[in-house]
Amino acid sequence: MADRAAGLHQLGRDGCNAAPCPGSRPTNRSGRLRERVTQSRGESMSTPTRANYDRPLFDLHSVSSAPVIIEGIDLVRWRDIHFLRARSKDGAEGLVMINEGRHFLTAMLKERILPFFPGRDARDLETMIDEIYVYKWNYKYAGSTFWTTVAWAEAAVLDLLGKATGKSIGDLLGGRKRDQVPVYVSSLVRETTPEAEVEWVGRRIEQTKAKAVKLKIGGRLSKNADASPGRTERLIALARKTWGGEMKIYVDANGSYDVPHALDVAKMLKAHDVVFFEEPCPFEDLDETKAVADALDMPVAGGEQDASLPRFEYMARHRVVDILQPDMLYNGGFIRNHRADVIARHYGLPLTPHSPYLGPRQALSTHFCATLPELPIEMEYAAALPERPMDWYGPQIEAKDGRVAVPTGPGLGIEFAPEVVNGLQIVE
Repeated sequence: MADRAAGLHQLGRDGCNAAPCPGSRPTNRSGRLRERVTQSRGESMSTPTRANYDRPLFDLHSVSSAPVIIEGIDLVRWRDIHFLRARSKDGAEGLVMINEGRHFLTAMLKERILPFFPGRDARDLETMIDEIYVYKWNYKYAGSTFWTTVAWAEAAVLDLLGKATGKSIGDLLGGRKRDQVPVYVSSLVRETTPEAEVEWVGRRIEQTKAKAVKLKIGGRLSKNADASPGRTERLIALARKTWGGEMKIYVDANGSYDVPHALDVAKMLKAHDVVFFEEPCPFEDLDETKAVADALDMPVAGGEQDASLPRFEYMARHRVVDILQPDMLYNGGFIRNHRADVIARHYGLPLTPHSPYLGPRQALSTHFCATLPELPIEMEYAAALPERPMDWYGPQIEAKDGRVAVPTGPGLGIEFAPEVVNGLQIVE
């Protein structure tokens, strides 16, 4: 298994950690990755020790000799867009967009998350992420809903700390490793015909100049049913024919298949040189996912729905998947996802965050990918455009020449227009 993992990591050393991003290699796009996967499977469990992922990773006290005491974190809104505003006792502020429209997690956020932070030193954030799990017995609500609200609060505190000290997220989290992050264009829909899907996603590929793309297959936890009869086979064949052999194609089944059906689909995917197969089986069934991964030399990806670091450790140690994909929000934000990366690197697996967010929310995954020691696979970048223009923040998080520029200002590096900042209202 170790050789297989080493091969997966080599993908990063071949491309995404350097310029330009991979995409210009010869046809048989997944060949090298597939070869390394095959070689490494037999050795992964020989790793003698478990990953020490819960050790301190960052020295936030080094960015300021004086405490940055959090006065409070407010849930605020501008029009129908919600933000968290973190305030220090010295008058610094951090501001992060969390969602559009009133969110069903508002009660958890206001009652169980935000009251934890006042009076604490923002430099102790890494410890706080552990302590909030026990606060008010929050562990009883463990899961992606709980950790999403923690991720929002963490981002607001990091933005506050950055603004208070004049440091960027990269400075706070061990240093920025890259100034631009390569992306793959990610479609999130299954309701289209293959022809319509290839046409509109193709337009976004042309606009972004991305060298990789991810398409939805199957029907989403659909017990082997396709979104429409024959869509998956026709979509992949048409995508490869239209975009040619140089385009890296990834697929996401969202748990559509049982093991036998997943293996049948994988034969078709391999024939069209698909690079990785995400969530072939229901994400909760690790045995089925591992059975598929064990049977294939095509890398299997997963972890989007998971919000437990011990579970990620188990998945990596037992090679349930070949690629870890923690979500930037569902898994709790920067610190916990860097811990997931410690797990991935300990077992020789690549990690790429699940992050199909729009507008300023994409800054989180952009900074995360910029601070990873290695970036084996491109960052996920939503193919869809916002329903409304987002001209009220800057710099815009937009892919150009297959890459997103990392914001360089203090904190998240995102500035909101005066009409936003001056128009914020407390959400009662």
